[in-house]
Amino acid sequence: MAEPREVIEEALAGLADTGASWESPEPGHYVVTLPGTRKLSTTCSLRLGRHSLSVNAFVIRRPDENQEGVHRWLLERNTRIYGVAFALDRLGDVYLVGRLPIAAVTAEELDRVLGTVLEQADGSFNTLLELGFASAIRKEHAWRTARGESTRNLDAFSHLIRPSDS
Repeated sequence: MAEPREVIEEALAGLADTGASWESPEPGHYVVTLPGTRKLSTTCSLRLGRHSLSVNAFVIRRPDENQEGVHRWLLERNTRIYGVAFALDRLGDVYLVGRLPIAAVTAEELDRVLGTVLEQADGSFNTLLELGFASAIRKEHAWRTARGESTRNLDAFSHLIRPSDS
């Protein structure tokens, strides 16, 4: 049976055709960059321990507003996620975290967990921004509009912009 490091490195090498990239800053630690569509990329840290592989990916910084609504949404979402869960750090920033037992570390399982990380980080990104940063989005839109700058990357949030703000 292959060593966990070999399994992980072989699985990560197989992600090259997906646009994902990875590096290993030290033995047993892997930093994987997953390309997205809403969130341009999600960086995921994999740390191989003695008994498990930990998975940790940053999603968004601490919401500016509606923290209770954001936290409720995250907790409700956690009931439907495989292998990882939304969590907060001491600053209130949102992460996806998980832990796999060494025996479960296979190429297929790693692909499934990284797919879940990407799906959750990228798929929930706009919703989390809407819930936790609506005022900032409106201010950014007004600032750009007043200066004649493009608001194209705010198009996904056009429903948050009141007609009187346009």
